[in-house]
Amino acid sequence: MVEFFENYEIKKESTFKIGGKVKKVAFPSSVDELVQLLETNEYDIVLGNCSNVLFSSEYIDKNIIITKNIKDFSFNDNKLYVTCGVRGPVISNECKKRSITGFEFLVGFPGSFGGMICMNASAHNQAISDNFVSARIFDLTTNEIITVSKDEMCFDYRKSKLSNGKFIVLDAEFELKKGDSNQINEIMERNVEFRKTRQPSLTYGNAGSVFKNPENDSAGRLLDLCGLKGDKEGGAMIFENHANFILNYNNATSLDVITLMYKMYLNVKERYMIELKPEIKYIGSEKTEEYKLWKIITENMTAIQK
Repeated sequence: MVEFFENYEIKKESTFKIGGKVKKVAFPSSVDELVQLLETNEYDIVLGNCSNVLFSSEYIDKNIIITKNIKDFSFNDNKLYVTCGVRGPVISNECKKRSITGFEFLVGFPGSFGGMICMNASAHNQAISDNFVSARIFDLTTNEIITVSKDEMCFDYRKSKLSNGKFIVLDAEFELKKGDSNQINEIMERNVEFRKTRQPSLTYGNAGSVFKNPENDSAGRLLDLCGLKGDKEGGAMIFENHANFILNYNNATSLDVITLMYKMYLNVKERYMIELKPEIKYIGSEKTEEYKLWKIITENMTAIQK
């Protein structure tokens, strides 16, 4: 059964632990319920585990669907069927139990499969696209369910056919490979240790990497060279171990985060003539001060004087 809430405090769903009230939020518990909601054309945004999203601290006049309760999956030998709301670590550990390799990198990913397929999530030389076979997606333009193959998905770094926002992942099929259980466990332990030493835990709210890596370079490296580690804005702080993460260390607002992002963006642009592109998504009103800064960052506009 679908759960509905009005004036919902959205920061409860965000790994950033930031966000104001949202006009209406729906939590479907099956793919069929998700499709029924999408067919109404009443919803503006569909989200999964909200792990790479920054919600505005101000009121958000939108209707949102969150798919985290759609958690069905099944294995048939090396083939995996998974619905959009299943979280990465769940499948990574299920694969380990079955000595199946290919999803070791998901052990530390807080996101769900809908979002990870859309952005072609990757780490440690593994990517969602590696073992992808097909997905059923909902076409928001025609209100039809279509099946797309790997070739039709046009996977690339942090993007796919779905990146334009016109399609919603319902479920997907993957074909993985048998592997050595000891080796799979070692890789997963290595990945967990890497994240512990290089990336922040969710003890402090964060949304993962803030900016995408520019071609043939690292956003973290560029930001580090700008000397930005530890910089603060209000309750937001750039992570001291990796400059491409922002922490909500003291009740940060969305404006705190975006102001800090603007500083990061501007420093790299002025020093290296590289315009970083956000990896996180922002959801909020176009009438706010933070939205003006967000537009500068995302549209590579001429920087405003501050």
